Amino acid sequence: MDLPYAEPYKIKMVEHIKRSTRQQREQWIKQAKYNLFNLRSDQVFIDLLTDSGTGAMSDKQWSELMLGDEAYAGASSYFKLKNAIKDIFGFDYFLPTHQGRAAENVLFSVLVKPGDIVPGNSHFDTTKGHIEYRKATALDCTIDQAFDTDAIHPFKGNVDLNKLEDALKKYNDKIRFIIVTITNNTAGGQPVSMQNLKDVRFLADKYGKLLVFDSARFAENAYFIKTREKEYKYWSIRDIVKEMFKLPDAITMSSKKDGIVNIGGFIGFRDKELFRQATVYNIMFEGYITYGGMAGRDLNALAQGLYESTTFDYLEARIGQVHYLGQLLTDYGIPVQKPFGGHAIFVDARKFLPHVPKEEFQAQTLAIELYKEAGVRGVEIGTLLADRDPVTGENRYPKLEFLRLAIPRRVYTNNHMAYVAAALKNIYDRRNDIRHGYRIVYEAPILRHFTVELEPVE
Repeated sequence: MDLPYAEPYKIKMVEHIKRSTRQQREQWIKQAKYNLFNLRSDQVFIDLLTDSGTGAMSDKQWSELMLGDEAYAGASSYFKLKNAIKDIFGFDYFLPTHQGRAAENVLFSVLVKPGDIVPGNSHFDTTKGHIEYRKATALDCTIDQAFDTDAIHPFKGNVDLNKLEDALKKYNDKIRFIIVTITNNTAGGQPVSMQNLKDVRFLADKYGKLLVFDSARFAENAYFIKTREKEYKYWSIRDIVKEMFKLPDAITMSSKKDGIVNIGGFIGFRDKELFRQATVYNIMFEGYITYGGMAGRDLNALAQGLYESTTFDYLEARIGQVHYLGQLLTDYGIPVQKPFGGHAIFVDARKFLPHVPKEEFQAQTLAIELYKEAGVRGVEIGTLLADRDPVTGENRYPKLEFLRLAIPRRVYTNNHMAYVAAALKNIYDRRNDIRHGYRIVYEAPILRHFTVELEPVE
């Protein structure tokens, strides 16, 4: 018989996590204004809020911390990361930043102007926020299959080429670049195929546009290309990555995901002139161009993490754990985005809580119920995250209303996943009793879901 996958590491250190009572959790979430971001970490038993910066570093990464060069300019740690980025991605020019949204801020300060249209595949919250903050428009060109959670498509993160070309024809003078997120987080951690990436590059060339990749989960995307796109079955992960990154003109990276570090990011550039324009903003917003808001020790840990994340054994175990949780939930009849994605399981809150009105934030309601049930913290990827329409001021109701359960890298065991699944089953068994959600008491004008305050609708 085939052997099941096993984690390609052993545990050297553990961290205590606290159990709590339902009564405590009900009080804590009330004090947090029903916003899970406001909870203290010691009030959470299993934290699936995000996979960003929450992974466990390896012994080699920890050893690299001790070798960090903290010189303000020209540190050896900068050159170690520069060499890793050249080796893995093929980019000669890069700027370090303290995280992914900082990379977006720097690059978009050069590329985005008021009135611009930025087509892509389901822009995530900070990406859309940086675009709309600059009085531009993020245009979603994701394939329609992504919005049917029961549809089985191996690359639900793909760009719809007809939608994209229609946009390029209609808004040609307003489009400077196309952005493709790999994997597509908003659509459920769904990958983009190599062929689709090449087709998007063809359209970018046809219409004279730049192509940018949001590369936070690039290694997971490469894994899906290897396992789902038959032409690449026998390719190594690193060779697939090199092939992918021949295509974009620039990339942003939140290294807190597939860099397996707790802080950091970078921008990669093909063109020296674009790099030079971005350095002005990097120095203004982040720091000098050889550290960009990161300590030398973190540059070192990132260089090592990029090599670790681009190995098949690591990715097989990491994505295998995500799929283990997804299969448990599916076996319980709980509706989730299928096929399972790379970094998280996305529960279809609209199908889970059909009696809760959409105006009362179904996914946030489910997230709160999961916390009260078991001390598990997830995050809403739905109406709260979608913000209001900047023109009408009305809530935007996205096609997908998800509770995202993002799994940190190398942190939890499958027993933790079984605990999460059992908690959701308990809620699912009483779902018909949940008929009301929450209303907003306070919200920020942009990226409101981070700081929103809510109260129950009685």
